[in-house]
Amino acid sequence: MIKIRNLYCAFLLLILLAGCSVEQNSVTSNFFHNMTAHFNGYFYAKEGALEVEKLILKSLDDDHNKILLLYPRLDTVLAKSYKKDTEEIIKMASKSIQYHPNSRWVDDNYLMVGLARLYSCDYQNAILTFKYVNTKSKDINLRHAALLGLVRTFSEMGDYDRAEEAFHYLEKERLNRSNQKKLYLEKANYYQIRNDYDNMVNNLSKADTLLTRKDRKGRIYFIVGQVYQKLGFNSEAYNFYKKCLATNPDYEIDFFARLNMAQVAQLGNRRDERLVRKQFDKLLKDTKNQDFKDKIYFELGEFEKKQNNLNEAIKDYKLSAHAGKNKRVQGMAFLRIGQIDFDSLKKYKLAKSYYDSAIGALPRDFEDLEVIKKRQSILGEFVKYTETITINDSLLFLASMDTATVRHRLDSIMSKDKKNTASAKKKKKKEKTQDNTPSVVSSLSTNLNDDTNTSEWYFGSPDLVAAGQNEFQRIWGSIALEDNWRRSNRSSALSDPTALVAQTTDKQKTETKEDQKKEVKVDVIGKIIAQLPKTDEQKKAALAKIEDAYFHLGDLYYFNLSEKDNAAESYEKLLARFPQSEHVPEVLYKLYLIHKEKNDGLAERYAQQLEQNFPNSTFARILVNPDYIKETTALAEKQKLMYKDAYRLYQQNNLKPAMEKVNEALASGETNFIPQLEFLKILIMGRTEDVTKYQYELGEFIKKYPKEPLKNYAEQLVASSKTFLEKMEKAKGIQFSKDLEGPHFFIVVYNSSDRLTYQVVDALEKFNKTEFPKLKLTTSNLGLDEKTLTMCVEFPDRESVMGYYYKFLAQVATTKPFSDYKFYNFVITKDNFQIFYRTKSLDEYLTFFDKNYQK
Repeated sequence: MIKIRNLYCAFLLLILLAGCSVEQNSVTSNFFHNMTAHFNGYFYAKEGALEVEKLILKSLDDDHNKILLLYPRLDTVLAKSYKKDTEEIIKMASKSIQYHPNSRWVDDNYLMVGLARLYSCDYQNAILTFKYVNTKSKDINLRHAALLGLVRTFSEMGDYDRAEEAFHYLEKERLNRSNQKKLYLEKANYYQIRNDYDNMVNNLSKADTLLTRKDRKGRIYFIVGQVYQKLGFNSEAYNFYKKCLATNPDYEIDFFARLNMAQVAQLGNRRDERLVRKQFDKLLKDTKNQDFKDKIYFELGEFEKKQNNLNEAIKDYKLSAHAGKNKRVQGMAFLRIGQIDFDSLKKYKLAKSYYDSAIGALPRDFEDLEVIKKRQSILGEFVKYTETITINDSLLFLASMDTATVRHRLDSIMSKDKKNTASAKKKKKKEKTQDNTPSVVSSLSTNLNDDTNTSEWYFGSPDLVAAGQNEFQRIWGSIALEDNWRRSNRSSALSDPTALVAQTTDKQKTETKEDQKKEVKVDVIGKIIAQLPKTDEQKKAALAKIEDAYFHLGDLYYFNLSEKDNAAESYEKLLARFPQSEHVPEVLYKLYLIHKEKNDGLAERYAQQLEQNFPNSTFARILVNPDYIKETTALAEKQKLMYKDAYRLYQQNNLKPAMEKVNEALASGETNFIPQLEFLKILIMGRTEDVTKYQYELGEFIKKYPKEPLKNYAEQLVASSKTFLEKMEKAKGIQFSKDLEGPHFFIVVYNSSDRLTYQVVDALEKFNKTEFPKLKLTTSNLGLDEKTLTMCVEFPDRESVMGYYYKFLAQVATTKPFSDYKFYNFVITKDNFQIFYRTKSLDEYLTFFDKNYQK
């Protein structure tokens, strides 16, 4: 019996050994190869692929403030961390293919090789492998799986056209349940990479019924909720967050799903609001949420902001900013406070502080960071202009009352505010709040608004007044209101407030703390009264500051922030308060552009006002002819060339052709270059017309172009011409001989401090030797007060010395040192030189020289 059993086992062993042959196609051979290929190769390759997928999933660095990634992005750095695993997958699958080429698991193993190459970022070989399976496999489901691998590979590569081609083909195929689910997920991943959230969420919704717990259903539901929330479908978002919680997801997903549910909850009444607040309280009390308190407070602030409870929202944002170490959350909290202060409360000074803090905390990849930086960068200007308006409006309002009324009203309001401040301190002494700087005039705005239309009153702002008080006391100390309080001999008292006590009387030394506080209060009132614009000139200056501030605020909104509605509001306030402003044409044009873009029917009204009231303004011309700027720019360039020719003729003293060229340029048309042409015309008139006419034209130019840069130069010329006339009058007292025949001297005068004597003498002697050797001229030097006089002697007559003079101007005066320093060059007779040197009357002789010698 035993022998028969042994023979039977040997027979079976022989059959099995025969089945191991690759060439065999028997039942036993197929069974052996299929079993071995499956459990020795494919099984271990698939297990390895699952492990790699787990490692890839662990690389996800979720930011729950953004839409979570459906799949992690593959990269070569990450691939290096699991390189050995992917190599092992390829090794096991390749051995199975090599040793069992006829098994039915060959294509499955090739699929594992393709996945391993995909995960290791070897995209080109992955594509070849997936294409091989798709074309060679007889299993339709394997071909579909290979095409899904191609979709993922093309998506990771950024080859979106081929990815779409692959999944559009699969959409036409009849897929099994597993491949159908993977197709929806791969398409959702593709659309997420393309930021097409609408198609992304549609595919995830279709995959819903096919998902299993292994697919991380909770995470997918959370992502769908995030997308719906981003798209504005709050009801759908709420439902998916609720489905997410029902799957008992990971703790962080669970936590953020609850927070997001509060954001999208549809609140019908007060009861719903209380329920949401209870949820937040529960989250805050849960010890597991200790590390997420900053996020909870932030979301609570978002909830309160949504309910328009701005004060509560600010309080929660402040708690959020100091409850954790997450810089992103802290930056977002500061940003929200800044936005509320800027957009809703109009507290630009506080807004700037919070924007500064937000920029310092937010990460560089934060959404719209550049827009936030843009607003932060101009908030300083906002503070300047808004404070200019509120301060000057307040001062003008107070100036309309008599001093006694102002003092009485301020005193009563400050007393009332003192009581309110004391009461508030008792209620809040246990609370830790930021920016808690009580102001002695915080209720001033409420009490005075009964008598004024302005709601943005400087002395009604606790922040502005408190800042002013602190700055005043920082500079001057705590001082009494009295005459000459800023005198230099009181510096010691001002630098040290306690020194003031030593200078007071014995009675003042015994004053109580309440009396000292009262003294500070009187100082504030006195400070306010001292700033009131009483005279018409002061009131005009205050109104000019307000006008300028409204204009610049409008420009900040319009050009820097692209906030057209706020810009229009500021411009319209300017028109209402200052209808005669020089900015009106420009403001009307900007309002026309704003309302034209809004298409609200108001653009035509502003265009009509501009054309009727300011037809000759640049902005009216642009309105009629949009190419006006382009055309005038070309004309201005032409006028500049004509100006250049005219100025050259003017320098050459060819005054008549210079005037003709200027008149031709002026007649060519209106451009922004006209002031320069008119100014040159006046300069030419200064040499051809009477000095009185010259002064008159300069005065008219100054009136016509008060903001033109040439205005200052015109004023200098007016002053110089007046000085010239005075010198002419003075010169009448010094009689130079008008007999200009006989020997002459050539004179050069310069400042002694320049120490140019040797250089001047060398230049003159070289010039004399080269150009006038026959005259045998000599040079000598004399002192003339703070100047030095170098003279060339002597010339036989006027004609020879004037030839020398003009040649000197042409050849020597344009070279160093003459071109770099101030020199006076003239000729003089021997007799007049005696008078000149005795009287030291340089200006008078220069006038005589210009009148009697110059052409």
